[in-house]
Amino acid sequence: MTALPVTASPAAVGSRPNRTVLLTVTCLGQFMVLLDNTIVGAALPDMQRRLHTQLTGLQWIVDAYVLLVAMLLLSGGVFADRFGRKRVYLTGVAVFTVASALCSLAPSVGWLISGRVLQGIGAAALSPASLALLAAAYPVPQERVKAIGLWAGFSGIGLAAGPVVGGVLISAFGWPAIFLVNLPIGVVLLLIGLRSLEESRNPSAPAIDVPGTVLSVAGVGTMTYGLIEGGARGWTSPVILGSFAAAVLLLAAFVAVEARRSAPMLPLRLFRRRLFTVSNTAMVVVGFALMGSSFFFSQFFVDVQGASILRAGLQTLPLTAAMVVVSPVAGRLAVRYGFRIVVTTGLGLAGSGLLALGTVHAATGYANVWWRLAIVGIGFALTMSPLTGAAIQAVSPREGGLASGISSTTRQIGAVLGVAVLGAVVRARESGGASFEAGLDSAFVVAGVVTLATAALTGLWLIGRERTG
Repeated sequence: MTALPVTASPAAVGSRPNRTVLLTVTCLGQFMVLLDNTIVGAALPDMQRRLHTQLTGLQWIVDAYVLLVAMLLLSGGVFADRFGRKRVYLTGVAVFTVASALCSLAPSVGWLISGRVLQGIGAAALSPASLALLAAAYPVPQERVKAIGLWAGFSGIGLAAGPVVGGVLISAFGWPAIFLVNLPIGVVLLLIGLRSLEESRNPSAPAIDVPGTVLSVAGVGTMTYGLIEGGARGWTSPVILGSFAAAVLLLAAFVAVEARRSAPMLPLRLFRRRLFTVSNTAMVVVGFALMGSSFFFSQFFVDVQGASILRAGLQTLPLTAAMVVVSPVAGRLAVRYGFRIVVTTGLGLAGSGLLALGTVHAATGYANVWWRLAIVGIGFALTMSPLTGAAIQAVSPREGGLASGISSTTRQIGAVLGVAVLGAVVRARESGGASFEAGLDSAFVVAGVVTLATAALTGLWLIGRERTG
């Protein structure tokens, strides 16, 4: 996740020891956020049993968080530049930590969902502010690239660690422990950050786009409500039809407002460039298929194959580990071979892996499962960095930070829709008399088909566009 371009002040640059502390604090904060992304997936089977909830409740536990991150991410970067990066970062850490405590105490699904909403707000402030702090402290481009590389690499370990750490904690203490682990990290970050971080701002930062932010949250949130609740309430019920109609009106109003504002949170003019539009469309699909399928991994291993939660966490490692290993080299491969080749290859691999997962069953041995997860992880790792690079290349240099932030936002929007839509696929199969296992297979197949179709379309749309935008 990338914030808007920043202007460093002499005070923001600081001494090298202060830079070391800053790098440590920002990396640890982002690590905490990314750890939370994957550790919750490991806890879903335990949450379902102890909170006596159905698939709909689990979808909300995940999407309540992702929705707020998706819709507030761009505004978080503007807040950091306008009101102070240190202030917004530490506020995000505090909100995220308090929200984690509330989640751990949740006696019901409704309480937990509310805590997840608050966590999403904290993460949407913390992530872009951490990167803005780094950018301000490292004004020399070469040093900045190295610092951001360390930030991305270290914090990315949280993705791989989540399922394993989650499995250990849940097996020993139950699902509340996955949120309690954030408390000592948050307290340490606040104590060190208050003493060591230096404040910096961008005096020319744009004003906060309040109407755009409110309409985007309401529009996507209303659509998500319809997709998640449609299976339970009936797709033709007045509430569900009304939610879809309201979503269309709210999103249309969002487009109209953004088109008229002088400093919108989402400049629609950027989408006139084919390379920018194609890369962000593909990024929506990456979020859709990756997050939507990952939502079911632990449920498959625990509920279908009968594995323990700890074993299920270990069994999902091939996907996250592959992403951590391959992601750092994906950008270099794109520079060498071109965005189109690397992205279409990545999407093709990911789609094929998902289709292969659609054929696994309760009796399928792990030797025939792990490589499918690894292929999915390698494929998506090959796509994310190049797609962000393509979006940045499609705009002017001064809009590179904004383009990167939009790319992160579109991936998160895809994640929201993936959990909602693929969950609806599973429920539709179950309501038709099929087993949960058959529903999961259908969800993986849908994700794979959508990803492969996007690979083909992206390959065609990007021909001749990599350098011209």
